Amino acid sequence: MIPAVITRVVILVLDGVGIGELPDAAAYRDAGSHTLGHVSEAVGGLFLPTCESLGLGNIEQCRALRPVGQPDGCFGRMAEQSNGKDSTVGHWELAGVVSQDPFPTYPSGFPPEVLEPFQREIGREVLGNRPASGTEILQELGEQHVQSGKPIVYTSADSVFQIAAHERVVPVDKLYWMCRIARRILAPPHRVARVIARPFVGQPGSFVRTARRKDFAVEAPGQTLLDVVHRAGHLVVGVGKIDDLFNHRGLTRSVPTRHNAHGMAETLRLLAQVPRGLIVVNLNDFDTLYGHRNDPIGYARALREFDDALLPVIRALRPSDMLCLTADHGNDPTTPSTDHSREYVPLLVHGPRLARGVNLGTRGTFADLGQTVAEALDTERLAHGESFFNALCPA
Repeated sequence: MIPAVITRVVILVLDGVGIGELPDAAAYRDAGSHTLGHVSEAVGGLFLPTCESLGLGNIEQCRALRPVGQPDGCFGRMAEQSNGKDSTVGHWELAGVVSQDPFPTYPSGFPPEVLEPFQREIGREVLGNRPASGTEILQELGEQHVQSGKPIVYTSADSVFQIAAHERVVPVDKLYWMCRIARRILAPPHRVARVIARPFVGQPGSFVRTARRKDFAVEAPGQTLLDVVHRAGHLVVGVGKIDDLFNHRGLTRSVPTRHNAHGMAETLRLLAQVPRGLIVVNLNDFDTLYGHRNDPIGYARALREFDDALLPVIRALRPSDMLCLTADHGNDPTTPSTDHSREYVPLLVHGPRLARGVNLGTRGTFADLGQTVAEALDTERLAHGESFFNALCPA
């Protein structure tokens, strides 16, 4: 093999786009989940020509799409080795950190040893304290919050402590202050993955969350791909919620986004501005807007919109670029659950100078991608993962 020279890598993380249950899915109550396959069945078939051209339909168990004879990319699937199925551990594992200890979740709300000190320090009681949809709990408790000034605290099936407040009642800076208090209080055994500020505006019956959401995450327990690439002197840019998931560590720059289309537009813009290094993009609409809301029709529409936006990104690649497409977990919108699902994730790799049509098989951990990118950019090795970079190099 002749090593390919790679100077820039783009990783697109399609948040929640799984491609079939993992062997241990039953232990997570996810037996039978297949996000992409079930979305396709629900809408009578998917048409994703750009993803198909890269080999998405050639991946084992990816029954939703048709295979092509000569894919323009290398293709495979990856299993999650970490103990969990949330965005934090999924992204960490993609970046080379495998998490053995799952983050706690709170199906009955937060216990007194968490809530009482929090209320004491912020100087007021809270509303809610239960798992809920973010939009539904605003409609239910938003007016009471506006009248009382009490913030709304809620969680979900994920390991999150969310605080919602109207921007006119609790200024955003004060909401962030409350989140920092919660982050400090939430120590083991209550070390949730993320504390999330959820500011909103509007009137009763029409409350709307604003773009000033902010996540307060825990630190990854080991060095990540972002850390080693940054330390090697490369530029590292996070698009979307990457900055929050990695707790602002290892990044040269962070670009917030409002939705998938915005994320893809920013990616295209960065390809014209960032000459080298690593660009990591989180596309969250699949998960937040459609997976958690059991909306397969909206999910299918979002996939098609992404596929349309992917083609200009591919055309903008330079000869020494490597584009990677994957996910962090599943979120099957056709199951009764609104939770994430324990699934394989797709793996597609494309570059003008890279091999094409190589079946990368089933990888034992998401960390294989991080290790591959580390080798491609000639950084130090990560603690987990097996690089498949040689398979990407043309003969």
